[in-house]
Amino acid sequence: MAEITHRTVRAAGRRVHVAEAGDGPLVLLLHGFPELWYSWRHQLTGLAEAGYHAVAPDMRGYGRTEIPPEVGDYTIHHLVGDVVALIGALGAERAVVAGHDWGAQVAWHTALMRPDLVDGVVGMSIPYRPRPGLPPLPAMRRAYGERFYMLWFQQPGVAERELTRDVPGSLRRLFAGTSGTAPAFEPVVPQGGGFLDLYPGTTALPGWLTEGDLAVYADAFTATGFTGGLNWYRNLGANWELTAPLNRARVTVPALYLAGENDFVVRGLDHGRLDDELRRAVPGLRETVLLPDCGHWTQQERPAEVTSALVDFAGSLDPRRHRTNSFDRAKEAHS
Repeated sequence: MAEITHRTVRAAGRRVHVAEAGDGPLVLLLHGFPELWYSWRHQLTGLAEAGYHAVAPDMRGYGRTEIPPEVGDYTIHHLVGDVVALIGALGAERAVVAGHDWGAQVAWHTALMRPDLVDGVVGMSIPYRPRPGLPPLPAMRRAYGERFYMLWFQQPGVAERELTRDVPGSLRRLFAGTSGTAPAFEPVVPQGGGFLDLYPGTTALPGWLTEGDLAVYADAFTATGFTGGLNWYRNLGANWELTAPLNRARVTVPALYLAGENDFVVRGLDHGRLDDELRRAVPGLRETVLLPDCGHWTQQERPAEVTSALVDFAGSLDPRRHRTNSFDRAKEAHS
């Protein structure tokens, strides 16, 4: 199995910690909230075995990457700028960019803003939707009320105090509560409760996450806190303002969308309609893949399927990129 190594690079004038494996065309893997490079541990080795240089950074505000102090340091322009700078810092001219959760938003917008640098884009969990005509925060209030979880995150310090009270317990509830086997829930903070009350107070981890895996996340967030990641949410309004020039813009590079059927982001949506909407906004979409019995943590819950999909997608962009062109080789990386 390929070895995962770590280093710190300078990108956009800041220190960025990256985990990487393999040699070949670059595939960037962008995590979401509350995650780390570690969320891509399976894909790093699988892509390396298939002949790619797979790189998963700790994103801005997370882990061993710099954590800027101001809320305004986390706009979509900053986050896309980090990806653009990282491609150059890694010595590449172009990359396949894949992202999960908030990382998907950054991947989609990198492809939207800098298609000259992106051979293909993979979004997981979060589908691409063009900039809406109305600001997002008022729209959320009308649809869900003031206690919708993204609105709950807008108050500096509130979510931080709750999540840091018991970091391992908070992460346990969050990972288990949005896994493929968890019951459906409405992402609205209950009256008199907090964000974590959305999820059962279970002590059992889902089968895809070990106590050792949980400890990696818990140690990192105990050291850094959660403010960096929460500040991404606190720029939703600013991002809408900043992306006015991209109103109704479509992602034109080749694309793939992956999600779990039980992911709360897409659960209950008509799958045909989801695919139709994606194809209108992403005319280069190759496929919409919904994984049965899979929840929000796509690449961790279904590592072999996700790795295989990434390998095949990257190889389909240019046969010269694909060293093995083998579905089975990616699966073998996890055996």
